[in-house]
Amino acid sequence: MIYDYIIIGTGVAGLNAARLIPKNKRVLILCKMSTWNCNTFWAQGGIATAVDESDIPTHIKDTLTAGVGYNDKNAVELLSKKSITAIKNLIDAGMKFDKNEDGKLAFTKEAAHSRNRILHADGDATGRIMHLFLLEHCEHAIVTESVVCDLLIKDDICYGVQYFTNETNQKVAFAHNTIIASGGVGSIYRYHTNSTANAGEIQGIIAEKNLPLKDMEMMQFHPTVVKGTSFARKPLLSEALRGEGAYIVDENGYRFLFDYHEDGELAPRDVVSRSIFDYNKKTGLGVFLSFETFEKKAFQKRFPNIYSNLKDLGYDLPFERVPISPAFHYSMGGVETSLDAKVKGMKNLYAIGEVACTGVHGANRLASNSLLEGLVFSQIAVEDSLKNDFKIQKENYDKPIINYVRNKKIDKKIKDSLREIMWTHASIVREPKALEESLKIIEEYLKKDVGRLLFLRLLTAKAILKAAICRKQSLGAHYIKN
Repeated sequence: MIYDYIIIGTGVAGLNAARLIPKNKRVLILCKMSTWNCNTFWAQGGIATAVDESDIPTHIKDTLTAGVGYNDKNAVELLSKKSITAIKNLIDAGMKFDKNEDGKLAFTKEAAHSRNRILHADGDATGRIMHLFLLEHCEHAIVTESVVCDLLIKDDICYGVQYFTNETNQKVAFAHNTIIASGGVGSIYRYHTNSTANAGEIQGIIAEKNLPLKDMEMMQFHPTVVKGTSFARKPLLSEALRGEGAYIVDENGYRFLFDYHEDGELAPRDVVSRSIFDYNKKTGLGVFLSFETFEKKAFQKRFPNIYSNLKDLGYDLPFERVPISPAFHYSMGGVETSLDAKVKGMKNLYAIGEVACTGVHGANRLASNSLLEGLVFSQIAVEDSLKNDFKIQKENYDKPIINYVRNKKIDKKIKDSLREIMWTHASIVREPKALEESLKIIEEYLKKDVGRLLFLRLLTAKAILKAAICRKQSLGAHYIKN
């Protein structure tokens, strides 16, 4: 059987694409772990949108400003202009966003936005509510515990995918259209806010196939995650907290961010993350998020999940300050796509969501544009594929199928080393010499007899390091210390 579509990933981009594909199409959705183990599920902050037609130019301007003008302006314009209808389409389908006392959509503000334009669901559980909604509206088959290990590509056509169903078994599936919506690369960093499923294997396959990756050095680090927990995925303290009154202090109560930027806590994320990193290194003082401007009942109502999660960790909010530090958060770079969401140079392969580099985010993502990007470009991908109605000829794919080994004994030690290297040398502050040395280590690891998944992660790390080395000047999230 040939599927009409294979979708890799079950976050906002993959599931919205599935929702928009007609019910009569044959669709296979591959989910790496369980359906909830994705970045969409963990997204607290909200989803940005132009409030109305008059807000489109301002939304575009704010996105370009946050991205340091490095964005693809055409992609930004496309995102903002389609945002209103994308949100309306979701609401018309039954998605419920939070409303104000007048029964109208409750728009809030976050850092680097010039006005209130962020929508939330269940206060601070926007991603989770959207994710559950999209799962409920998915009419197609989802196969969990399916780890893609290869794309079947020949002559600019993707014929389908190869994937692990467990530690040893592999399957091949063919499709007329393949949509990559596999997310970012967080798990190749020691400290991150991502789902553990996000480890960059697909980006590694793209590199292996000599397909274009773009802006891989542009990695965003969230400034406020809870410090001191033992697990790699750090609990996120949403941008919305600072947008609505929380502020950052040192252990003496000093709001030092204004020494770095006039907007203090509401400066762009790269500025805030770098300032915290620099201040802590210079002074040795701990850094905290203070909630003292909030009243307890109002805080519980507005941020119920953050309140509950931090209570489980032993914090009584809003009365106690919480120790924070930056951690890896989001990939601005990824698989290079054109405005039709298609992987550049390919005829029937699409990339949407965080795995893609549409050019929307430039050198620094504007808060809450990520869920919106997933919505808008998934819609574009489905519309383009339906219009083109591309059909593969299965018999034309005559390449041998490789039987990969998923994991090997030596992987664990190298994997830990990789995560430490990326966090130490390819994160908030980068030094040219350390980047060069890190690249040499990664290239040596690639020569070893490692498992398929680690090999792909190493290819992704290599792409990040090479891109960082090539960009000689600081720009947005890419900060070079000479």
